[in-house]
Amino acid sequence: MSFRTKEHDVFYAGCKKIHYHTAGPVLGPLIIFIHGWVGTGILWKAQINTFAALGFRVIAPDMPGYGQSTSRRVIDDYHQEAIVEGMKALLEAQGRDAAIWVGHDWGAGVVSSVATQHPEVVKALITACVPFRSIELGWGSLLPLVNRDLYPVGEYELGQWDYMKKYEEDFENVVKWFEDNVTNFCKIAMLHPQPPQSRFASMFSTVRKYGWFGGIPNLSTIATNGQSLLPPDVYDSFVGGMQKTGFWGPCAYYMHHERNAQFNGRKSNNALTQPVLFIHAAWDVVCDTKTSRLAEPMRRACSNLTEATIQSDHYPQYQKPSEFNAVVCRFIIEKVPSEWPGFWDTGYMSRRNSGRSPV
Repeated sequence: MSFRTKEHDVFYAGCKKIHYHTAGPVLGPLIIFIHGWVGTGILWKAQINTFAALGFRVIAPDMPGYGQSTSRRVIDDYHQEAIVEGMKALLEAQGRDAAIWVGHDWGAGVVSSVATQHPEVVKALITACVPFRSIELGWGSLLPLVNRDLYPVGEYELGQWDYMKKYEEDFENVVKWFEDNVTNFCKIAMLHPQPPQSRFASMFSTVRKYGWFGGIPNLSTIATNGQSLLPPDVYDSFVGGMQKTGFWGPCAYYMHHERNAQFNGRKSNNALTQPVLFIHAAWDVVCDTKTSRLAEPMRRACSNLTEATIQSDHYPQYQKPSEFNAVVCRFIIEKVPSEWPGFWDTGYMSRRNSGRSPV
């Protein structure tokens, strides 16, 4: 079943706008899907269809800098404090005081920031690829957990996160490189992957030395043959959104490690008691949670944690949507049963027949 989403806007902080998709019954349990770098809300289409059909109220925004949301070349629009303000406005626009929050990549950093700053609005937290207590806390949360067997500190100071430093050191040229051919990049980003031959992320750990994709001068020179992970209509919408905004806003998320650390660090000692699901992507060699210690701070901070692994690369929700959706459904049923559809209207009751005939 495919749902036609309705589209809405919410305004906050004066003139900023978040554009978002909705589907499912208005009174259904609220679940909010937050995309990462790069993307738009409609990329969650497989999840929108599934969870709306089950009776959830589904929200999927274009994050600031993307799609039809505000995409200004204002660097302060993209630190976590500003993003969390937008997420609170998004929630309030639904007339709710809490939701199940699902995030991937930078979207995982955003929902982790929401849970850190405002745990009262989180009924459950679900992140994919990027664990709670990692990227939202800046460099200090990432570098100590690099697998130094793969990335000796003398050769690879920043490990697989070398590419993130490139944004800080050469921001405008990085944006220019990605905007050389937006369509080609979107094709490359969404091609069906193969399992990695090595856990070493060569293209990401040497960006400052050799350049993007091993030193390829521009995106126009890269072959883009292959099958997309996305349905044609979703892919076309994604490409159109990226062509509209370009990469300045998306890249600006990487410019605030220190400020994000200050913002979230003030509350980073607080334990998270809500149910948390972390979805590992087994083939992800950058956000590598299988052979590095990246997930350890999450395990210490979350008292009600569930973990699951999907055999995919960095995009399990696109590559293995059925498995991704099944994991999320099982988690909600087992850990947040009050949020499973059936509880939100007249209540859900089960009676066992004793086998006795009525008198």
